Amino acid sequence: MQFKRVVVTGIGTINPLGNNIQDFFDNLDAGKSGASLITRFDTTLFKTKFACEIKDFDPEKHGLDKKEVRRMDLFSQYALAAANDAIIDSSLDSEGIDKDRVGVILGSGIGGIQSLYQEVVDYCDGGKTPRFSPFLITKMIPDIAPGLISIKYGFTGPNFATVSACASSSHAMCDALNYIRMGKADVIVTGGSEAGITVPSIGGFNAAQALSTNNEEYESASRPFDKTRDGFVMGEGAAVLVFEEYEHAVARGAKIYCEVAGYGMSADAHHITAPHPEGMGAINVMKFALQDAGLTKEDVDYINVHGTATPLGDIAELKAVAQLFGEHSYKLNISSTKSMTGHLLGAAGAVEALACLHAICSGTVPPTINFKNEDPDIDYKLNLTLNKSQKREVNVAMNNTFGFGGHNSCVIFKKIK
Repeated sequence: MQFKRVVVTGIGTINPLGNNIQDFFDNLDAGKSGASLITRFDTTLFKTKFACEIKDFDPEKHGLDKKEVRRMDLFSQYALAAANDAIIDSSLDSEGIDKDRVGVILGSGIGGIQSLYQEVVDYCDGGKTPRFSPFLITKMIPDIAPGLISIKYGFTGPNFATVSACASSSHAMCDALNYIRMGKADVIVTGGSEAGITVPSIGGFNAAQALSTNNEEYESASRPFDKTRDGFVMGEGAAVLVFEEYEHAVARGAKIYCEVAGYGMSADAHHITAPHPEGMGAINVMKFALQDAGLTKEDVDYINVHGTATPLGDIAELKAVAQLFGEHSYKLNISSTKSMTGHLLGAAGAVEALACLHAICSGTVPPTINFKNEDPDIDYKLNLTLNKSQKREVNVAMNNTFGFGGHNSCVIFKKIK
């Protein structure tokens, strides 16, 4: 079967480095930290007191009205705001678009967890009769975000959510790519959203010993590849990309950022939270993605690694890169943009896809910030793009995303030719 080509024609984001695409890209290149003390709740009893919160978010500036906002969890607000900007960017809101051929596939790891938590707390404090909001279920379920986007814009093509922990939005992009390749849709609005800076999220990840507790140096606490790394920093936000069949995009004169070359998916089949120590699932997912894209290892210029700054995860992923790419691994640029944005859980893959796209379009590889101390278990002959962005031509960029449960996804983007 001859697959159709797929390109990116629109982008939008709300994340800790910016409430629009340009601010995000500028702060990414500048190596800015998005970390700050948590303002959403009292952290007195928590081991971690900081996160990468979004600042000054105004949903009305992104096409949402006050009535809509009251009926949505924050993760849905972020999703619709990013989608609004991506749809405007791609001119999908113009006349002549066959909306039956436009779908929405978004990922979220934990959906409306704040709405669920708040309703349960209010009920437990409120007496004997259940008085839950009629909007609780539709605030909570992860699939509501793509549903709300389709309702707002009238897109009647494929519509669903993917849930695979931190790989959720990457799996959404994999599905979006396939639906267009196989002719099931002309356009898919895809990506992911998460609003996980909440009491149960921070408390739960603290209990699992997954979060950094470096409260004294919170701005630099997300430090992938550094010997002193002690866990990830929670982030929040959304990123949305418009995937479109190439000929369809050309016919309507759409702006094209890059091509979506291929994808891979695999499972570690090892442990519910820990990665395979030798990175076997990571090796497989990158290998599968290269095969799907019809590319060689030597074609890849940049890898945006999962790189969460956990003691085990960073080592396992770099082992996987070195084993798969061999000598070419020393010619790659590698970076973890989670050092700046924090870890957006189910939205991480989509935000990092934008970092890959930006590297291709601008020739600037974003850095891994906050590095000071070498780890004897890490090979620093690898170009980990430490502390400062680097200029180079990027024709092919690979985006790795891994989730609890051993879910692995890899999406490859390349310069359009």
